Amino acid sequence: MITLQEIKQNESIKALVRAGNRYLETLGYTDHGPRHLGYVSRTASGILKSLGYSEREVELAAIAGWVHDVGNSVNRHDHGPNGAILLFPLLREIGMDIEDVMIIITAVGNHEEQSGTVSSAVSAALAIADKSDAHKSRVRNGRPDVGDIHDRVNFSIQENSVTVDRKHKIIRQELKMDESSSVLEYLSIYLPRILMCEQAAEFLGQHFELFINDRPVNNRAGV
Repeated sequence: MITLQEIKQNESIKALVRAGNRYLETLGYTDHGPRHLGYVSRTASGILKSLGYSEREVELAAIAGWVHDVGNSVNRHDHGPNGAILLFPLLREIGMDIEDVMIIITAVGNHEEQSGTVSSAVSAALAIADKSDAHKSRVRNGRPDVGDIHDRVNFSIQENSVTVDRKHKIIRQELKMDESSSVLEYLSIYLPRILMCEQAAEFLGQHFELFINDRPVNNRAGV
């Protein structure tokens, strides 16, 4: 089986990651490079591991997390489907099994909240991991553009954790925000992502709970 380490060492995938992150920097977006990809890869694989999925599915979730944003090298719009198209020949070229390739590209092609549909455990874990990444370390150069709501929101988040309570069927995200932004600002840009996290958790047979500064935010909290 192709591993995450093999994927990370592939020169073509490295080039796509670099190009996509540079392009988004030009547009003023927060980090979409190795920091973001590492978070998504670890979180997606960690969710499936905590829920008792197979080693193969855990590794595929880790891989999907690392490659999910390569489509940004083409354009921010439809970067999920674009990424899936780019990845198919690359993954086959390095010898990945066709069934594993299909799991990866379907997850990548559907991770955008605007148009994506969760259809597998890997897809669900990827969606939760990607949509939950909000933290001050995503702000480029450590200096927020105070006129940019995405920078303000991310810079205000001092702590972010995603945990799995398998016994009670809960996937919980907990954020600690300071006063440089607000919960209202967070919700104004993250609400569609929260809804996708709820749908993804439901696919996995779990409830998604979001807490900000120790207070429940979404209607799943307390179930």
